[in-house]
Amino acid sequence: MVKKVLIAAGAVVVALVLAVGAYAAYVMGSYYRLDDSLALVVDAPLAGEAQAGIDAQEAEQLTVVAANLGFGAYDAAFDFFMDGGSGSVARSADAVRQNITASAEAVLAEQPDIVLFQEVDVDGTRSHHVDEYALLRDELPEFASVFAQNYDSPYLAWPPYAPHGANKAGLATFSTYELFDPLRRSLPISEGLSKLVDLDRCYSVCRIDAVDGKQLVVFNVHLSAYGADEDIMHGQREMLFADMRAEREAGNFVIAGGDFNHDMIGVSNEVYGNQTEVQESWAKPFPFESVPDGFAVAAKEQLDAGVFASAATCRDAGRPYDGTNDRWVMDAFIYSDNIRCLSCETLDLDFAYSDHNPVVMRFALAGAEL
Repeated sequence: MVKKVLIAAGAVVVALVLAVGAYAAYVMGSYYRLDDSLALVVDAPLAGEAQAGIDAQEAEQLTVVAANLGFGAYDAAFDFFMDGGSGSVARSADAVRQNITASAEAVLAEQPDIVLFQEVDVDGTRSHHVDEYALLRDELPEFASVFAQNYDSPYLAWPPYAPHGANKAGLATFSTYELFDPLRRSLPISEGLSKLVDLDRCYSVCRIDAVDGKQLVVFNVHLSAYGADEDIMHGQREMLFADMRAEREAGNFVIAGGDFNHDMIGVSNEVYGNQTEVQESWAKPFPFESVPDGFAVAAKEQLDAGVFASAATCRDAGRPYDGTNDRWVMDAFIYSDNIRCLSCETLDLDFAYSDHNPVVMRFALAGAEL
């Protein structure tokens, strides 16, 4: 009898080992990265036509908004297992649609010319297979748009009580002006096992015809957070800044906006009275000395001038939001010296629809020469 029990137990152990091995092989075998310098597709507005370009009068004030949508799951009640919480999947498809729609409506109220969205799911277990890009296009029907994929995971069977599943997501750029020659640039990421929990990091580059035969070149950015060491983060910044410098040297106007996964004022803990004792990789102060000459970080410029007064753009998602979570400025704009920042502030939605608040910058194309 004992022998039979041992044999049965051994068979179960062997079956489990084989199952785990087969799953690991599936995950590793499914992993891939998109090619660098991948041409993207411009989706025409669903209603009307995008404007051909920015004229001299319009160049006096333009508005750009950056918003990380948290794949439609991160309302105030949501926490995330990779941040120390337990949540993994949005509570329902209706909740996803409500969060995405409410975020879009809040952004539209700012009358933006350009919108840079991050964490936009097009088909995901975690977002109940709601096509959020299609939903955004419905909400912004007069905008041209470009989607750049930065995540396509195999089925992740963790956490076991609510698997994160298989998910496809990316960055979405919207503009009331015609977008042309959109490009996807693949950022360096870790080559270790941590690459399986990071995204296929990238940024997108879109061009808009502007005054004096120049272009407004817009970078939609979402840099690494989980599992990235300092060498990887340094390489990502260097690649992004090299492309931005090249565009400025060509005489173009340059803006990079999005989620930089760093403290973009450097002192968020002090400004927002954070209680954190462990500084996560994505909460480290941004290395401002790495910003190239001729470029500025809008929020840091305000802080240095003593006029920064914005709400935070990101909350600690290790627990549901109750107003006392740690908070940081992680969503920001970096712009070239031929752009004049008129204002930059957080659109304070009190993290109602995402773990990020949008950030809004109003600016002018100054036309300064090198």
